[in-house]
Amino acid sequence: MTSAPPKIAIRGLTKSFGSKHVLRGLDLDVPAGSSVVVIGGSGTGKSVLLKCILGLLPPDGGSIKVDGTELVGAGARTIEDVRHRFGMLFQGGALFDSLRVWENVSFGVMARRKIGRDEARRIAIENLDSVGLAADVADLMPAELSGGMQKRVGLARAVALKPEIIFFDEPTTGLDPIMADVINDLIRALTRAMGATALSITHDMASVRKIADFVAMLYEGRVIWFGPVTDLDRSGNPYVDQFIHGRADGPITVGAR
Repeated sequence: MTSAPPKIAIRGLTKSFGSKHVLRGLDLDVPAGSSVVVIGGSGTGKSVLLKCILGLLPPDGGSIKVDGTELVGAGARTIEDVRHRFGMLFQGGALFDSLRVWENVSFGVMARRKIGRDEARRIAIENLDSVGLAADVADLMPAELSGGMQKRVGLARAVALKPEIIFFDEPTTGLDPIMADVINDLIRALTRAMGATALSITHDMASVRKIADFVAMLYEGRVIWFGPVTDLDRSGNPYVDQFIHGRADGPITVGAR
């Protein structure tokens, strides 16, 4: 798919729920240091793919390797060690309502390092600054924040431990177009500055064009197209073409009938 070595290499991944086959032999490489965005309609397997990589769902078969370490069938210790290299921005922010902003941002830091609350608060403020939030936001509760500010706090938490790999689950859902563009710019700037590998799932084509180096299109549980974002408009794939232009008529809707 690309000359860069894969940070994440997925082969033949399958996952079913009863008679519903969601992932059907999915193959995907995420090159080290790149940003890969997975697109596709509802029910194509995007979220299930992400949960399998994160270890939240056990695949039925196939292989998921992170820097050559196999996760499918691995023991809890191996999976936990790999997870420590991950950061995650959840779709809804997933902030802890009962914790102040700085406690949310430094939650993982305090869980993994033996540091005091003063040091944890300092680290949180440093990361809040990296997403454009002032220090006085640190002592607010999540309920006091706008949707855009909550998303920034979630992003600050995702990068607080300087992860090697960051996952983004529909990062601009629920945001107005201007704030969505702000979040896209932050994602791009932070991942590049950290040299991190990013894997995102989204249906927001503005996000795709802003944050992706490579795009993977899922359809019926498989990757049917993978290529540089610069080739997206000339993919030559009718499924990709229908999806990225949001057309009612095309092979996707024909197949759904």
